[in-house]
Amino acid sequence: MTTIKAILFDYDGTLVDSEFLHFEMWVAILESHGVILKVEDYIDHYAGIPTPENAAVIVDRYSLTISPSVLITAKSLATKSFLSRKAFPLTVGARRSIDFFIEKGIKIAIVTGASRIGVDATIATNNFQGHFQTIVTGDDVKNSKPSPEGYLLAVQQLGLNVSECIAIEDSENGVAAAVSANISCVAISTTMSKSHDLNDAIKIFSDLDEARIWIANNYRLHNNDC
Repeated sequence: MTTIKAILFDYDGTLVDSEFLHFEMWVAILESHGVILKVEDYIDHYAGIPTPENAAVIVDRYSLTISPSVLITAKSLATKSFLSRKAFPLTVGARRSIDFFIEKGIKIAIVTGASRIGVDATIATNNFQGHFQTIVTGDDVKNSKPSPEGYLLAVQQLGLNVSECIAIEDSENGVAAAVSANISCVAISTTMSKSHDLNDAIKIFSDLDEARIWIANNYRLHNNDC
C-alpha cells in the first residue's frame, strides 16, 4: 500500500462551491458589452479556467472591441466586491476532509490558479488559519494550470516527493496539471465540470466525502509527526 504524506487541494469547485458565482459575475460583466452568456456556454468553455485565459477567449469569440485587460479588471473588481461581503461557500465534504487529514497528521495544501484574495477569505471565514502547510495561487506562478508549475512549487515547499502526494481536482486543466507533475490525482465531477475530460485521474467521485473515504481505504496515511 502506497504511503501518502500530503493532500493537495484545488480551490474553486473542489474546496469551495464558487463556479456558479463566478458565472453570475461574468454574466453581469458581459451584459454591459452586449453579450448574453448562457450557463451552458460557461460550463462548456469557461468553468475552471483562469480569468486571464477566459478574458482573451471571450474577446476573440464575441469580437469585442476592448482589450482582455478590461474584462480582467472588471472580473477582479467583481470578485473583490463579493468577497468583501462574504466568502465562497465550502463544498460538500470540504470541512470533514480537511479535519480528517489533519487528524491523521497529513500535510494539506491548496494549489489554485485563482488569486490569493479568495483563499484568504475562505481561511478567515472558516477558521482555517494554520491548517494548510502551503498555499500556491495564481499570484505565485508564471504559468497557471494545465502547467504543472503550481503543483511542483507546492511539493517543493512541503519538502516532499511527488510520489508522496495526492491531488484532488475538479477540472480538466487541473487534472492535467497534477498528472504533468507526476502527482496521482483524483477528481470530483461537478455540475460545472461535467463537460470536462477527467479520465486522466485515477478515480472520479461526486464529492469530497467519497474521495476522502477512498483515499483512506487505498493508501497508508503517514503521520508526519511520527
